[in-house]
Amino acid sequence: MSNELLAPLEEYLVSGIHIGTQQKTGYMDKYIFRVRKDGLFVLDVKVTDQRIRDVAKFLAKFEPHKILVVSTRVYGHTPVRAFAKATGAKCVTGRFVPGMLTNPRCKDYMEPDVLLLTDPRADRHALKEAAEQGIPVVALCDTENMLINVDIAIPTNNKGRKALALVYYLLAKEYLRNKGMLKEDEEPSFTINDFRSI
Repeated sequence: MSNELLAPLEEYLVSGIHIGTQQKTGYMDKYIFRVRKDGLFVLDVKVTDQRIRDVAKFLAKFEPHKILVVSTRVYGHTPVRAFAKATGAKCVTGRFVPGMLTNPRCKDYMEPDVLLLTDPRADRHALKEAAEQGIPVVALCDTENMLINVDIAIPTNNKGRKALALVYYLLAKEYLRNKGMLKEDEEPSFTINDFRSI
């Protein structure tokens, strides 16, 4: 089974990519595999793996500089910057300045064709502006996230350092493969370590 996945099953489990929170929304219910004794909801790794593939294929339809990746969450800063460097996408880490997507007079104004969010709740300002502008939104969603204005969700732990590093690393790799910039059996010039927060 593990060789069908983008990363060995063990690597997924060690990263905690499947560990959700103790809350869940109706939106995320279908991605939940089981509930642990401690009340944490566990996401289905196979579904997350497939969604990473699907999202990479979707993102490959866009020119790299027209993809905007956002992370307000501190643990998302390094993975998002590494993703942007590896793919040529633009990124915003830290505070999202209001008007970035809606006000042409804003000094940081940009017009992306697609938005990739680390957490739709933490990145709600970017999500709101993308919705106003009709920009499609892909988001890393944990068990307690709402999917309002999210077009494609990647069900994953979007708070853990290791989980965020692995998701963005695999997304970057698959994006380059779908763009034809990386052969199927070829390893990229970057490693998972480039995506890990210290």
